[in-house]
Amino acid sequence: MFYRENGQYKTSYRADQAVFPILQDRWGIAALLAIAFLLVPSISSDYMFRAILIPFLIMALAALGVNILVGYCGQISLGSGAFMAVGAYGAYNFFVRIPGMPLVPAIILGGLCATLFGILFGLPSLRVKGLYLAVATLAAQFFSDWMFLRIKWLVNDSPSGSVSVNNLQVFGMPIESAVSKYWFCLAILVVMAVLAKNLVRSAIGREWMAIRDMDVAAAVIGIRPMYAKLTAFAVSSFIIGVAGALWAFVYLGAWEPAAFSVDISFRLLFMVIIGGLGSISGAFFGAAFIVVLPIFLNQFLPIFASLFGISISTAGISHAELMIFGALIVWFLVVEPHGLARLWATGKQKLRLWPFPH
Repeated sequence: MFYRENGQYKTSYRADQAVFPILQDRWGIAALLAIAFLLVPSISSDYMFRAILIPFLIMALAALGVNILVGYCGQISLGSGAFMAVGAYGAYNFFVRIPGMPLVPAIILGGLCATLFGILFGLPSLRVKGLYLAVATLAAQFFSDWMFLRIKWLVNDSPSGSVSVNNLQVFGMPIESAVSKYWFCLAILVVMAVLAKNLVRSAIGREWMAIRDMDVAAAVIGIRPMYAKLTAFAVSSFIIGVAGALWAFVYLGAWEPAAFSVDISFRLLFMVIIGGLGSISGAFFGAAFIVVLPIFLNQFLPIFASLFGISISTAGISHAELMIFGALIVWFLVVEPHGLARLWATGKQKLRLWPFPH
């Protein structure tokens, strides 16, 4: 009953095309942002910030970028870890080599470096698709590993490729405490999510979806496949590059190329599959699921096993985590290929009709 839109009349085209056309959605998002910015910092511990909240925000941003490329444009990519690495090391070089370089412009420039790198490895998408494109983007992962290990200038002449940053500031305010890092990541995520939401609803977003659904038909009606695919790679790589810079600067502080291995590319792909392909909210659902599930398993799997008189080691928990991830991927692909976002949308639709039968 409370989720009805009765009496909410649209008197203009702009009102009808609003991001949140239903009043309850607008109030819900406002309440969610208030909780995220005000309530969560006041009740969360330092451990929760560093182990759950900050990784969730950064991974949600990276999954948002992957979802634009994979979910909206239909271009399979396994090079997300490489785009994150380029964003991280690009921002690092701007930050340490240009005296007085502010943090936010350095992160944006790192994202632009990832954009150029993404366009370069997006060129094969003009000729190949599907599994062949996945292999082509996987080459970006191996190339970035080689590049940051062999080209010492990119890592400030560090022999192992390990670098670090400190004394982070934004507008003169230090970004050192867990709360300040959380607020910084949350602000960037909110801005990027709003921009991405509007972008996928624009003309270029509709071109991406047309290419995803049937690229030959899209070309017939006048959509340029080269422009659509490369812009999808560019926008996706920029967002992933910004997420990589945040992961390195804010979450890790000190990192090496192994921090952006192919494992992180697969994790991001799992996030968008479980969260929901072609959905902005799916990035948040998938990131929350992937970040929280290992912590949940580490805490409760030994307790659950002890009920049956079974002792489970740390390695056993790690193996169980991988098996559960694999089972969930298969389950979502078979039962609900659109992921948690579709379940959420279905629940909202039922609330709009409740308690009447449907």
